[in-house]
Amino acid sequence: MELKVPPVLVFLCFGLMMYLLAEFLPIGYFDFYGRMLLAKILVGAGIIIVMLALIQFKMVKTTVDPTKPDKASNLVVGGIYKFSRNPMYLAMLLLLLALGIFLGNAFNTLVAAGFVAYMNRFQIIPEEQILLNKFGRTFKDYCILTRRWF
Repeated sequence: MELKVPPVLVFLCFGLMMYLLAEFLPIGYFDFYGRMLLAKILVGAGIIIVMLALIQFKMVKTTVDPTKPDKASNLVVGGIYKFSRNPMYLAMLLLLLALGIFLGNAFNTLVAAGFVAYMNRFQIIPEEQILLNKFGRTFKDYCILTRRWF
């Protein structure tokens, strides 16, 4: 199952779970002043982060296909990648958090945590092993200097 399911599909499945949870779970609703503003800020941050990450990959002409990290021709370590080894997944998490806030169900935070756990186990750790094999010490040093998520 590792690296078989495209992360965008995983993201959509977790988003659907959030919607269904908010729709059918009779408890957990919350509201606060500025809730929609916070959701919009998270969406904006997620979009900016994913765009910066994609632009950097395109600039160095390396693959953006997360199911085939062995096809990576370059290791991107600058720009947004100085702050997160996985800014595209971080952007997905921010969008899920925005959705959870928009839907207003506190239990959606558990779904977002499940997304992080799933991505770590089935996407990020296998990707990192492939990149370590491909880029060796350079990637190992990068992992020491840069956090996995943020």
